[in-house]
Amino acid sequence: MKNQLSLDDAQQFAIDALVFLAQDSELLSRFLALTGINADQIRTAADEPGFLAGVLQFYLGHEPTLMKFCETNGTDPATFQAALRLLPGGRTQEM
Repeated sequence: MKNQLSLDDAQQFAIDALVFLAQDSELLSRFLALTGINADQIRTAADEPGFLAGVLQFYLGHEPTLMKFCETNGTDPATFQAALRLLPGGRTQEM
């Protein structure tokens, strides 16, 4: 992933991360349990503001999952934070 992400890059990155976890039944089950949605609701939920940010937060909240994705895809873990800051619902409140 390039150093400076665009919103489109961040959205595509989060979609790629969602696809990755959807291909692993254990990860998908954990994600669904944490989000409270059903597998058949993912497509609809993906259109909701904040959902893609939630996907990235899921990875950031569990380092083994984050590292599994990064090792498999040759991704710098910092890309998750960079993409998250660009997505709706992903900006943290600064004091």
